[in-house]
Amino acid sequence: MDTWVWIVIAVAVVVVLAIIALAARRSRMRRLEEQRGEARELRQQAETRAQEADERRAAAEQMAQRAEADRREAEMTAQRANEVDPDVETTSVDEEERARS
Repeated sequence: MDTWVWIVIAVAVVVVLAIIALAARRSRMRRLEEQRGEARELRQQAETRAQEADERRAAAEQMAQRAEADRREAEMTAQRANEVDPDVETTSVDEEERARS
């Protein structure tokens, strides 16, 4: 074979290898961009979930405060009912202390 044929084959091999390398690099870059996009979406979802969790926690704390206030009010109402009811014997703190002495 002539020298020029070997040169053409060598150039063709180099061109093919360059095309393969370029295609592989583009494929990798595309995959990286897809992964970055997925990561952005996941971060957005995480942020949204965190905000929703904070809102639910605040609502639960507020509900717990209301429940505690309702419980105290119920206790006060029950105590008042016992004070008003003639069939229930109530003792004050002073009377309990005198009874112990």
